This record gives sequence, structure tokens and C-alpha cells, in this order.
Amino acid sequence: MVTTGIFKAPVSGRVKVHKLNLEGDAQADLSIHGGVDKAVYAYPSEHYAFWKRELPGMELPWGMFGENLTLEGALEDDAHIGDQFRIGTAILMVTQPRTPCYKLGIKFGRQDMLTRFPASGRTGFYFAVLQEGELGHGDQVELIERDKNQISVSTILSLYFNRELPDAKLVRQVLRVGALPSGWRKHFLKMLEEA
Repeated sequence: MVTTGIFKAPVSGRVKVHKLNLEGDAQADLSIHGGVDKAVYAYPSEHYAFWKRELPGMELPWGMFGENLTLEGALEDDAHIGDQFRIGTAILMVTQPRTPCYKLGIKFGRQDMLTRFPASGRTGFYFAVLQEGELGHGDQVELIERDKNQISVSTILSLYFNRELPDAKLVRQVLRVGALPSGWRKHFLKMLEEA
């Protein structure tokens, strides 16, 4: 028996965005999910075509990756930690990439998703909620502030899964990002110490 909030389906109408989640969609296991740095999970719609090729015959409806928002035009290379977006009347800030837990394997019925997902670089990312509001299908995703450090979600992923000696200069740049959550900060500080 597993308690999870990973099973999602599209909704119609407007949805309230609260500091810790979207109305009607609370996280099931707050020890590793949720909190202010993981209030909203976004996944790029463009990635669905990739997964349809990778997993032929598997049905992949919107929300399959457990995302709260399936976004168009917001990819990991272009979204930077600390970037702020307006969607509907809510203001959201990119905080971190998603690293999957075992529940993604359960959802897909295949445990290899735990390695395939991060290896693909197509992980999506989490938002913190800076301004509560509401959003709905078809709302524009408007970049309102670009973080001055310009460290992309892809860069964080690449560094995190890198088994080589890290680029110390890049790690120092990452550590200057104010929006980087403390768990990620500790990881990169340790990486810098070992470099």
C-alpha cells in the first residue's frame, strides 16, 4: 500500500494557487514532497513526444509525470533557478529540478524510469509560490524576472548527476543563486569541498 499524489488528470476552470500547493492537490508524503520550494511541479509539454518514442504503446495523457502544470515553451535549458513567472494571477519562482522517487516507477509500471527520467534531462522543475492567485488552462506563462545568475535547471541537473570532478567555478556560480533550496546548496557545498 502506497500513499501518493502522483496520479493527476487535467481539470477545467480556474484553480487557486496557495503557498504550498494547488487547491485540491495536496502532496501525500511531505517528508520528500511539497513544502515552499516544491509547491508546484511543472513539466514541459514538448517532452511528451520524446517519451512517446521512448515508450511505444504506452498511454501518456497530460499529467502522466505527476505534474501540476503541463507548460508549453518553458524548457529546462531556458528556465533558470530564481526566474519568476506570472501564470494567471499567481507569481511563481523556479527553485529546482525534479529528481524522481520510486513512485514514478510505480506510476509507469517500470522501475527503469528512476534512471531513464533524470538521464533524459527532461525532468521538469518545481516552483515556489511568491504570490498566491489562480490559474487555468490556456493562461500565458509570462517571464517577469530573470535571475541575474542565469543558472538553468539543466545546469543543476548536469552538475548533480555528474560523476566526474566538478567544475569548481561553475559550482561557485550555482552557490550564488539565492533561490537555490538548502538541500541542493548543501549538496553543492560538499561537492566544492571534494573538488
